[in-house]
Amino acid sequence: MTTTTPPPPPYVEMDGHPATEDDLRVPALFGFGHFTAMQVRDRKVRGLGLHLDRLEGANQELFQLPLSGGRVRELVRHALDGAGVRDASVRVHGFLPPGESRTRVMVTVREPAAMAPGARSLMSVPYARAVPHIKRPGEFGQTYYGMLAARAGFDEALLTAPAGVVTEGAVTNVGFWDGTSVVWPDAPALIGVTMALLERGLAAAGEPSVRRAVTLDGLGAYRGAFICNSQGIAPVRRIDAVEFASGDGEMVGVMERLEAAYGSAPADPL
Repeated sequence: MTTTTPPPPPYVEMDGHPATEDDLRVPALFGFGHFTAMQVRDRKVRGLGLHLDRLEGANQELFQLPLSGGRVRELVRHALDGAGVRDASVRVHGFLPPGESRTRVMVTVREPAAMAPGARSLMSVPYARAVPHIKRPGEFGQTYYGMLAARAGFDEALLTAPAGVVTEGAVTNVGFWDGTSVVWPDAPALIGVTMALLERGLAAAGEPSVRRAVTLDGLGAYRGAFICNSQGIAPVRRIDAVEFASGDGEMVGVMERLEAAYGSAPADPL
């Protein structure tokens, strides 16, 4: 009988100090907030400016308060120092408990992570996030449908709006290959940092991607698909009963170009 060793708990700081019991009551009892998730390597982050813009924009929209990039960078550096690491999976959360006038910033530091190898299978589910442009914790629907997908033998849930309109993966963005260009679903969804960097990198390489409505009944028109998030990029081998040739020469080449486009983005120092 094999046993799986659980990952170590994250190192957590709140506003620049190790989180106390009182600090942890904030996310436990006042979970309305927002966050971004980033991979740190040698204290650098690819697409750091996009992460900082995401935090600032969400903080203004939710709380009508600034959250400066300088403050965030300082807090992340402090948390990395506290954890004693240079490589990590980092999340930066913004909360505003009742009666407070300044955003509380929680930084969690975990072991670095990367997208697992191999092609993925996605199960479509009838769920689209409200206010999808804000990345926020405690998303019940994504967790619930992700759990159902795993129980059914799939790797992830694929969220869809009414009429089978494809929006995004439960924890990823999804893209398609039509034989000519990368196609992103033209539907309300979070524009992930990796997705944004891929759009920039592909355009710079002379292969601009496009936005187009994608529906479940039209998936057969695409030659391939992939998912992406802060941990990386992976091909998709099937969505429901629709199979994609994820391992043929054409899709291998597409994945190589996607990796090159992502790799062309500089890693910015914190």
